[in-house]
Amino acid sequence: MLDLVAVAFWAMLPAYVPNNAAVLAGGGAPIDGGRTMGGRRLLGDGKTWRGTAVGTLVGVLLAQGLNLLAPILSRTIGVDLPTFPLAAAVGLALGAMLGDIGASFLKRRTGRERGAAFPVVDQLDFVAGALVCTALFDLAWFTDIFTLPVVGVVVVLTPVLHVATNGIAYLLGLKDEPY
Repeated sequence: MLDLVAVAFWAMLPAYVPNNAAVLAGGGAPIDGGRTMGGRRLLGDGKTWRGTAVGTLVGVLLAQGLNLLAPILSRTIGVDLPTFPLAAAVGLALGAMLGDIGASFLKRRTGRERGAAFPVVDQLDFVAGALVCTALFDLAWFTDIFTLPVVGVVVVLTPVLHVATNGIAYLLGLKDEPY
């Protein structure tokens, strides 16, 4: 079971980090350019081109750094941690950003304002985007790494990590809300 959790966490790290990096790099031109649909913004000011680009880049660079650590850490902990081909790294990082952007679109369509809670969607939007994009960008790697048990661990582990990291970001003053 520990092996499964280690692989699931490791494989998702390039998807876990981009949205946090985007918050730190935020600002700039919103992706929706201020456009509206049905009287509501398409995405809102929180989804910017700079944040998306920086978040994706940070996720890809993290994956490449993890590639260097995987052999050493695998020997140390006795778990065969995966490495990330470039296409998979881009799929995980960009997919996480696109999943979050998609959730913002859904939030606006359901009348939720920026920062409003959207249970389940808030915790798993980027996971869905990351998994779909990774499958599209590198299907062989995806099917090898994201077995059904690994996906199950990701779906259970991610909300726990999401709540914990958002709470920490809130306490550090990096987020306006703790969810």
